[in-house]
Amino acid sequence: MSDSLTTEDLEFLRRPLYGFLSVAAGPVPAQPRPVWFEATAEGTIQLFTDPNSLKVRRLRRDPRASIVVAAPVRERERWLAVSGHVTVETDGAHELAERLAARYWDADDPSRVADLAEILGADQVRLVLQPDDVRRFVY
Repeated sequence: MSDSLTTEDLEFLRRPLYGFLSVAAGPVPAQPRPVWFEATAEGTIQLFTDPNSLKVRRLRRDPRASIVVAAPVRERERWLAVSGHVTVETDGAHELAERLAARYWDADDPSRVADLAEILGADQVRLVLQPDDVRRFVY
């Protein structure tokens, strides 16, 4: 356990894996949602979302959140859980969406090109998770 991401953590998080985001002020138990994410060189985790989404409304009341990322089946067991405080940023969401779409989707697939155009045509905000607690497991 630590309060920052290691070089090994960042390498793992740069893979096209799904993260499962939980925000505070939600139902008990928490209801994580799968998300695309990006680990930054500064050691934060960022994602984009609709500014009117339930997660943004909850984060504006209580900025605590966590994300869990796990290795896929048939790889050695590994997971990383990052908890901390989130800021809701009005800049950079569309650029982030473009980078993540290139990471998660086939950019030559016409249906995905249309999907990305729809995302870029909508208002988006960027969520930035600053780690307060990082837990990891490798087996």
